[in-house]
Amino acid sequence: MDPILNDSQAPGHQPVVNGNREAASLQTSASPYTGLRLLIIGAGARGNAYARAVTDSTNACIYAVAEPVQTKREAFGRKYIWGDGEPVVGQSFSDWQDFRNYEVARRKQRDDGESVGAGVHGVFICTLDEMHAEIIIGLAPLNMHVMCEKPLATTLKDCLNIYRSLQPPRVKAPKALFSIGHVLHYSPHNMLLRKLLLEDAIIGEVLSIEHTEPVGSKDPPHLPTHVCSMGSLKYFKRSRKPGLAGAATNCSSCPAEKECIYSAKKIYEGKFLASGNAGWPVHIVDPEIEDLVGTKGMTWAIARLRERLAEDYSDRTPQEEIERRPWFGRCVYESDNDVCDDQIVTLTWDDDPLPHDQNLSTSERLNGRGAKTAVFHMIAHTEKQCERSGRVYGSKGEIEYDSKTIRVYDFATSQAEMHYPDQPGGGHGGGDDGLTKHFVDAIKAVEKDAENVEDAQAVHIGCTLDDIIRSHAMVFAAEEARRKKTVIDWAGWWKENIESALRTSL
Repeated sequence: MDPILNDSQAPGHQPVVNGNREAASLQTSASPYTGLRLLIIGAGARGNAYARAVTDSTNACIYAVAEPVQTKREAFGRKYIWGDGEPVVGQSFSDWQDFRNYEVARRKQRDDGESVGAGVHGVFICTLDEMHAEIIIGLAPLNMHVMCEKPLATTLKDCLNIYRSLQPPRVKAPKALFSIGHVLHYSPHNMLLRKLLLEDAIIGEVLSIEHTEPVGSKDPPHLPTHVCSMGSLKYFKRSRKPGLAGAATNCSSCPAEKECIYSAKKIYEGKFLASGNAGWPVHIVDPEIEDLVGTKGMTWAIARLRERLAEDYSDRTPQEEIERRPWFGRCVYESDNDVCDDQIVTLTWDDDPLPHDQNLSTSERLNGRGAKTAVFHMIAHTEKQCERSGRVYGSKGEIEYDSKTIRVYDFATSQAEMHYPDQPGGGHGGGDDGLTKHFVDAIKAVEKDAENVEDAQAVHIGCTLDDIIRSHAMVFAAEEARRKKTVIDWAGWWKENIESALRTSL
């Protein structure tokens, strides 16, 4: 891996002019910036979100981009990398394979003693979900630090293939950092909630958890014993489509659009862009719309949005093409999406005390490892959008939280205390910036030999590759329980689906 120079050389210490660092001029010279350099693979909404977070919250730099759509790649490069200049060799790639081929050749030339351009120290993978496995496995031999946007992969098989590529058998220690885009783990709200529950034990032993998702260590982990799930796609399906809509597949050409409360035009344009909000969710449709508002005005931005929303398919469009790309103006009742719009997942834990050989009493061995239940409810038809809420019931009190506040009630005093976590800017309540900063800090610690990979992974990222695989496996188990209408025995499911596949225990 290429060395990192003093932090004071980072572009984050340079003034920003019109969204571009003056340090971009350094990157187009014969001696590019040599601090912590990062590559973004996928210049869509999440790629832009992490690039902004790197720019605003760290002193690393976005050094390169890999994106197949030329206009998106160039717009991203102008905003975060080369400014008004041109990219130097090693900064612009048509796709991840293009980057991999370049990096393999660059390293060979470097090892042969030739003078080569700068490489990157870490990668953000922000492509379509189904591409994650191919990219991670393809880059694994390069031993690069990777942050992959969630989910890790769309199938359990791909998740396990990723695990094998990053942590092959007989390899005792990881060679590079790996992070997953669970940004809410790093939001100030959830970090405080975790501290209150686990470190401060402010409500004693956790007994039960209720969490609602409105879509509108040293000791062994305490693993659940059973997993069950119920839910379905209740409303957004063809049988619910208004008769007036007929065969329309796009809101822009639908005769029922004016009466439909789910009209894409009403939501993206009427509710958000027309009121001056060109950020989420408008920038998901087209990241350039946000820039158009500032450079050419709202009229241009609305025209671009309408153009994107009007993109449609017909009965002559190949099915592969329909499935391959997003259609933001698509009729919600015509979507091929099969994700539940109402789902409940229940996890149960039995008492799981630490082993007897530890010099602890029975209650001490059960501390934090007693029986408990957690219920997760995801529902689409809500007033709130992505404003999570819930309750945690403990032996000494209870906690009630939403996305802005945390209320702690103490059984002994019959008093409640309110907490108001910091509400920083950026996406996911500060989670985008929080995750990015932790990932960058971990890379710096490893590259400067301040910490080994395992320690940096634990201290800064806060979870291991094993943890990531386990959390994804839990989701696949829940989906199996939902489809089969059964209760999953976690230990048996894990042994059959994970241990047998890997022939080793995580």
